[in-house]
Amino acid sequence: MDLTLFDLDHTLLAGDSDYLWGRFLVNEGVVDSAHYARENERFHDQYKAGNLDIHAYQRFALAPLLENSLETMHALRRDYVERIISPIVARHARALIDHHRARGDAIAIITATNRFITEPIAELLDIDALIATEPEIVDGAYTGEIAGTPSFQDGKIARAIDWVAEQPQPFQQVTFYSDSLNDLPLLRWADTAIAVDPDETLAAAAREAGWPIISLRGETRPF
Repeated sequence: MDLTLFDLDHTLLAGDSDYLWGRFLVNEGVVDSAHYARENERFHDQYKAGNLDIHAYQRFALAPLLENSLETMHALRRDYVERIISPIVARHARALIDHHRARGDAIAIITATNRFITEPIAELLDIDALIATEPEIVDGAYTGEIAGTPSFQDGKIARAIDWVAEQPQPFQQVTFYSDSLNDLPLLRWADTAIAVDPDETLAAAAREAGWPIISLRGETRPF
């Protein structure tokens, strides 16, 4: 059996679920609008530049879970996935997932975005296996910190290796689809790397390495 790993934001989605969640919370009046919007933009710019402090960012991103009831946050999340995420699933994302499923591949999403945000998105895409940054929970409550290794940059390799080791069968080949320079470590680790609607840095690296470059957003199916 082969394994296919998908990045989520700007790969299967035509947008960033982390960043858009922050904007959603601002628009819904859940957080201090001016401060939160400014910090959301600042962290997003750091991510795009490849120099994000993932621990500092997750403290920021997880803070609303400490400041509001889980009932409130779950209701907001349901609304967010329906109104914001469903419309930005990339045009050919589901067909690509189905293509690999039909080949008999094991399929997983691997994302730096935390599990609170991404778990219902994985369900929306009918993908059971999710490797995400894990929020720390102590005595049933979020602490605002990360549990274990964040699924980010080199940490994605460590998390992928740990996940593979837990599976009941070995994998012959690993394919990874991503858009981001932050995923260059895992792309280089995978047997097959495919750049999807890549940022400029990844596009240049893909051309140099001879990796396929595809878009899941255009009129023509790229596979």
